Amino acid sequence: MSDLEHLQHRIILHAYVTEKSMDEMERQNKLEFVVDSRANRAQIRRAVETTYNCKVEKITVKIVPSGKIATVRFKKEFSAEDIGSRAGVF
Repeated sequence: MSDLEHLQHRIILHAYVTEKSMDEMERQNKLEFVVDSRANRAQIRRAVETTYNCKVEKITVKIVPSGKIATVRFKKEFSAEDIGSRAGVF
């Protein structure tokens, strides 16, 4: 178990809000988060599911010069808009 496993609240740094991410939230039930660059997909999944009390369908990760961005698609029974409001998107 890595150091990040014990610090799940530190894996998700903050929501990543752009015009594209807002469109994906409405149309595809997705949110984007800036995450710790050391975190892998399984750690990100656990952190999102426990922090926001939801189920994740799929995670894609992209590395950008400013860090790591995780795009999280939620299962149909969970609304990205509701989760986004809890994550501080609005």
